[in-house]
Order: sequence, then structure tokens, then C-alpha cells
Amino acid sequence: MKRYAVIMAGGMGERFWPLSRAERPKHLWNITGGDCMLSLTFARVARFIPKSNIMIITNPAQIKGIKKYCPEIPQENIISEPVGRDTTAAVGLAALLVRLRAKGDESSFAVFPSDSAVNDAEGFSETIAKAFEVAEKGERLVTIGINPTFPATGYGYIKRSSEEDGAYKVERFYEKPNEMRAVSYLESGDFYWNSGIFVWLTSSISNALKDNAPKTFGIFEKIGRELENGGDFDKILAEYYPQIEKISIDFSVMEKSQNIWVVPAAFDWDDVGSWAAVERHLKRDGKGNIVNGEFYSCDASDCVVFDTANRVTAIVGLKDIVVIHSDDATLICRKDCTEKVKELVRILPPKLK
Repeated sequence: MKRYAVIMAGGMGERFWPLSRAERPKHLWNITGGDCMLSLTFARVARFIPKSNIMIITNPAQIKGIKKYCPEIPQENIISEPVGRDTTAAVGLAALLVRLRAKGDESSFAVFPSDSAVNDAEGFSETIAKAFEVAEKGERLVTIGINPTFPATGYGYIKRSSEEDGAYKVERFYEKPNEMRAVSYLESGDFYWNSGIFVWLTSSISNALKDNAPKTFGIFEKIGRELENGGDFDKILAEYYPQIEKISIDFSVMEKSQNIWVVPAAFDWDDVGSWAAVERHLKRDGKGNIVNGEFYSCDASDCVVFDTANRVTAIVGLKDIVVIHSDDATLICRKDCTEKVKELVRILPPKLK
């Protein structure tokens, strides 16, 4: 059985504006310490999948940045979608490419987000190895469930049912809940956070797309035939890719299928969804401030300051404030408003995106 991995790196990371931009989004920055997030993800996956078998799916605007900030990634494994069509299209493309690279041999692959924070690389490797074992038993689509540690309202949830060899049949997926419902999920002990990590046989996910997203499956069948006949990859994708329905794999396949299994994560995890989340990963000063850059304060506490423009930040008499400097913009907001930065980005002029 040949194993592969696909890292989804086409997102814009809008909640991390003004640092995250179209050409260099969140996953190409050092948000949590160490290397950029894509490099960290690639290194974790490369512990158990050969580098030659790890593909990155991204978009044309990010190709240059990935090559610059992640030189360890084989350039031939950086795949560009001509247009963004959400994760169903990306998974379909991944399944096609894995099948072609495996040359018809039995294969399986895992799908990872590019920007999750994980410190326990060993636990991560063990969990994904378990997920491969479960997926390779047959027509099983496997996801990784994160044990919830608080009643999060910003994550999707997975409810488990019967257990078999350390994995659980999935009863149902639930969208982001309100606080009261999130508390009930946490207290029940039967729910996991949805990590967005998937593992499956290439044939299993292809069959699931055929059953649940037949139009998308049909388009990839056409793309595959033309590629096998020697057609130009970029030209073929440019012709067919815009025809694919824009929908996530959760909605198109995972919430409709009956053969979904969840493997509980034996590692720490954080999707680092906003500027407020970085304080879970970086050191605080004596006043509880998280600081990257030259900073001075008087009666200021529990603030987040992140500077990439060599500016000085001085704060007086403020608490729970976020200040982010990029070369051409500065963001200032309350920590409890950082989820709304995505709304702000929508009204900005194109030159600031």
C-alpha cells in the first residue's frame, strides 16, 4: 500500500490581517514561534510520509511565497489550483494526483490543514498511523477528532457512537454551536472537535465523491483522461476547474456518508484562528502582554503586540488590546473582537488585501 499526504495551503487567513495577505497568508508566517506554519506542518508529516509523497495544494498567488519560505518542499509537489473551489475540489484533485502517481497501485492519503499548531509530533505521528490502519481496512472515511477542553463555539463537532479497535463510528457532524449547546457537548463526553484532518483509501474517497458529488467526480474523470493522454496539466485545469461546484468536503461528502469513522487525537491541537489565539503559544511579560517587537507600556496589561515593520509600540492605560503592525497598515482592536477582523477585510480596498 502506497501512502501519500496532501496539505491544503490555499487559504487567505483573513483573521490575521494586516500580516496575512493574498501572496503571503497566515501559514507562511511565524505566528506561534519557530518556522512558518506550513514548514512546521510539512516537517510533522514528513516524519511518517516520504517528502516525495507530500503534495501541497495552493493557488497561483502563493506559489512564489511557498518556494521562498518553505524551500524544503519539493517544487514538483507544489500544486496550484487555477481558481479556489473549496475543499471538495481540492480533495478531488488530490485523489486524482495520488492515483496517477501511484500508477494504479493501491494507495491511501491523508489530508491536513496547513496552519494548525501541534507540539506533540510523536503523538501526531501515532494518531495518523492509527487512522491509516483504520482507513485501509476498507471503505472507511476517517477523520481525526480533537478531545474538547472547553465549550468552544468556533469549532464544528463530531458525535461518536460504537467503538472498534480504538476508533469510533461517527453518528453525526454538528456545525458551530451556541455556548449552551457547546457546554452540553463537552459534558456528554461523546463529542470531538472537528480537526479538518482526513485519511482514506484513494478508491474510498473517489467512490464517495462519485456517490455524493457526481458532477464534480465527472469533471475529474475528464481531467484524468486528458492528463493520461498527455495533455498539459495547467491548461486542462484552467479549462475544467472553474466548472466545479464550490463546496466543502464536510458538506458534500462527510455529512452525507454512512461509513465515517473518527480516531481520537493523541496530541495537542489548536487551529490558531485569530490574533487572540496566539497568546496560547507565546510567552507573556510581567504584565501578561504578548510582545513581538519593540514595546513600551505604562499601566497596560494582557495585550497582544506583533510587529513586522520595525516600529515602536507604546501603550498607556489599556488592557486586552491587540496591536498588529505590517509595512503598510496597523490593526488595533479589542481581543474579544479579533474574530471580526475577517469582516473588516471584506470592506478594504484591493491594495490592502
